[in-house]
Amino acid sequence: MSMLTPPGMGGQYRITGDKYPRMRPPRRRARLVAAVVASVAVLGLIGWGTLQLIDVFTGGAKKSTTASSKTDCHPKVDTASQVKALPKPGQITVNVYNATARTGLAKDTADELKKRGFKIGDVGNAPGQFDKKVKSAGVLLGPAAARNSSLPVLATQLASAEQRTDTRKGTDVDLILGDAFKGLAQPAAADQALTRLTAPAPTASTKKSC
Repeated sequence: MSMLTPPGMGGQYRITGDKYPRMRPPRRRARLVAAVVASVAVLGLIGWGTLQLIDVFTGGAKKSTTASSKTDCHPKVDTASQVKALPKPGQITVNVYNATARTGLAKDTADELKKRGFKIGDVGNAPGQFDKKVKSAGVLLGPAAARNSSLPVLATQLASAEQRTDTRKGTDVDLILGDAFKGLAQPAAADQALTRLTAPAPTASTKKSC
């Protein structure tokens, strides 16, 4: 019997000399667990810090780009073509009158207008109310209905001419040549002016495109 065995106890309660109860838990295992927990915490902090740095250098730019793409919405103008209803030169009859002292001016001008597609009506000297009284290059005269139709088309041939309307019947228009008249506009310039005049007028309807 061992000296550690109390008197009167034996058998399974007997304590031998090579076995005795341990009174405290092992310290090495606790230290190991603490070290593992600390390592995991440190790695987690390092990983979180790395993600923050990546977000600063890359994620912030993406967010700002996305935000700007959402806010930089420019209105988109949808232009619908609206063609101006103007007569063609072949639909306009022009009376050419000479209000100057130069002879043959009305006929020469009428011949040039005919080459450019206009119909020619009367050709001769200007009536008394205009004869020798037009100091400008010329006067375009027609009915009130011609103000936004025939007169602007004829004006492409003589841009400096004054446009007027009267109470006449019919659709003919007059070209009264004045003292400052040097000739009709060059064909290329007249064609460009006619193209701009008859070009489709855009009607803007604003839409947002993001």
